[in-house]
Amino acid sequence: MIVVVDERTLVKDGYTSLFGREGIPSTGFDPVEFGEWVASAAESDIAAVEAFLLGQGDRTGDLPRAIRDRTSAPVIAVSDQPSLEATLALFDSGVDDVVRKPVHPREILARAAAIRRRLKAVANYTEIGPIRVFSDGRDPEINGDVFPLPRRERRILEYLVANRGRRVSKSQIFNAIYGIFDEEVEENVVESHISKLRKKLRKKLGFDPVDSKRFLGYCIDWQ
Repeated sequence: MIVVVDERTLVKDGYTSLFGREGIPSTGFDPVEFGEWVASAAESDIAAVEAFLLGQGDRTGDLPRAIRDRTSAPVIAVSDQPSLEATLALFDSGVDDVVRKPVHPREILARAAAIRRRLKAVANYTEIGPIRVFSDGRDPEINGDVFPLPRRERRILEYLVANRGRRVSKSQIFNAIYGIFDEEVEENVVESHISKLRKKLRKKLGFDPVDSKRFLGYCIDWQ
């Protein structure tokens, strides 16, 4: 999930709509509301955030350090002022990157992925057995062949691989795929997506690499 912070409702709604078209869950906050939320949100909610996008607001400069107290997720600022001083001030506040409008949501996602790679010093993909999943929106590969998936199933596979070796609940998967504030989608839709994903993996691999246990959740691992 991407969290957009801007005091302008039109800007927040615009970005959340654009991310939605890319299949990425997002939500928008006013800077004051966000400051209250990031300080008090549950750890599971904070963990569901892939990146923070900070726009205009009187308190925006105070937010990067408040975010860093809770998570290492990328913090990207969108600058309306094409000046060196404004850019340096944003970096001084603690953001990881600065972009200028207009910026496409896919560029924001690519920049966030690059920041995560630098933080973790890893490649832009993760492998588990013959499965390779990417952090830039590409379809996964199995045994070197592209394995096309609908975006929801692809993101579930990415989430399972990112958490390989440990169980994740249906709620955790839902939060990562749909966002923690989406009240229009039933959580049980995750079961349908996982069922379809497992069927495709079984057909490709000859077995199902996803283990599920009632009340405990799902796990993907490779022995």
